[in-house]
Amino acid sequence: MTDIYDDGTIVCGADQVEIHSYYFPFGTKSVPYTQIHGLQRIEINGVWSGKWRIWGTGNPRYWANLDRKRPKKKVGFVVDLGGKVSPIVTPDNPEAFESVLRGRANLGAGNARQMKGPFI
Repeated sequence: MTDIYDDGTIVCGADQVEIHSYYFPFGTKSVPYTQIHGLQRIEINGVWSGKWRIWGTGNPRYWANLDRKRPKKKVGFVVDLGGKVSPIVTPDNPEAFESVLRGRANLGAGNARQMKGPFI
């Protein structure tokens, strides 16, 4: 397992994951691994997937950080914090991000609540 993940937008450090440009105008959301209940991998394709939304949401159950490269990406993740709003992230290297986050947060495969509908 890689020790950290850092693509400039998402950082999985020793104790928490930091999602940069999450809050307006450029605030960082810091989430301790102990607060993460699950992680759901989602495919990003088609109009309703949120592929073209680079920041925010069209669905109040989710919030996506600023990612200008999102239209070119095919994979995203719902980070289940157990609350009403779940962050959506689209890492540059999905496999490395998922491996580090699952390892640090002690998550097994497929343990997130199933999210339905267009995600953002």
